[in-house]
Amino acid sequence: MSVQSGTIEDLRASVGLRIADEQLLRTLAAGLADVENLLRETARSDVKAVHEAASHLVEAGGKRFRPMFTLLAAQFGKGNHKGVVTAAAAVELVHLATLYHDDVMDEATMRRGAQSVNARWDNTIAILTGDFLFAHASRLVSELGTDAARIIAETFGELVTGQMRETVGPGDGEDPVEHYLSVVAQKTGSLIATAGRFGGMVSGAEPEHVEALQRFGEIIGTAFQISDDVIDIASPSHESGKTPGTDLREGVRTLPMLFALADPETDPRLRELLAGPIGDDDLVEEALQLLRVSKGLDSATATLADYARRARAQLSALPASAARDACESVADYLVARTR
Repeated sequence: MSVQSGTIEDLRASVGLRIADEQLLRTLAAGLADVENLLRETARSDVKAVHEAASHLVEAGGKRFRPMFTLLAAQFGKGNHKGVVTAAAAVELVHLATLYHDDVMDEATMRRGAQSVNARWDNTIAILTGDFLFAHASRLVSELGTDAARIIAETFGELVTGQMRETVGPGDGEDPVEHYLSVVAQKTGSLIATAGRFGGMVSGAEPEHVEALQRFGEIIGTAFQISDDVIDIASPSHESGKTPGTDLREGVRTLPMLFALADPETDPRLRELLAGPIGDDDLVEEALQLLRVSKGLDSATATLADYARRARAQLSALPASAARDACESVADYLVARTR
């Protein structure tokens, strides 16, 4: 699902966003259209190779949840449409830059239905393109003032630290589940938290509302990843639209797997299968079946429900409005999509 066109129909279907208020829908759709224009303008370069690589993922589209949340958070403020659009585009550029780098580390060949830049060109081009987008995100944020520049720099630090901690793995004596959740909060939650913080801050929202939006963003960002973890195991492909067991094939230990490994009653055969990447389709299916009846999946689902509850609790600090209802719908959706 892409909201690249910024239409009301796209917004209704995007990431569980349920908005009944037509005026809010029109406002968000118009804002996203402006964000798209700014993204294309920012990715433009007089150097053909740079332009093609930088525009590659911009044109591929995506859900655009981070800029949408920036625009939604701005509904709790007083205005400044230009500044909010700038902030929303900057946040999305940071996200896109991390995707270029992720594809190199993961040796991915596809991204958003298109050939990844590292596969179409090479790893060097992908890394440099990510750096190019990081640079332009910083330039955009500099237009918002020194506080915003400091915040995006801190966010860069969180993203990189989370990636490094994931690569290294938990330290001696560190609980793998707690390590995983804190890494996800850094790698995914931190940027969504900044999206909410920017939207509220740039639009002039009350400080306590900006704080609530930031906290909601970090929690809901982590919940998104947990939800994906559960779906990768629990949902048949005809329901989720994704091939189950992708994480198993890549040897990635997600939350349900970590909970299963921590349970002394887990089937020894499942422990054996989770020892590394699984290349055989029959073995992937066997592992999926064992995970689906394990306590690990139940524990991950319960953790997701707790994160959704905590996210909704943050919203209680915000004034009742169509925008708050829209945020609540995202939390509800993350739980519902796994059932």
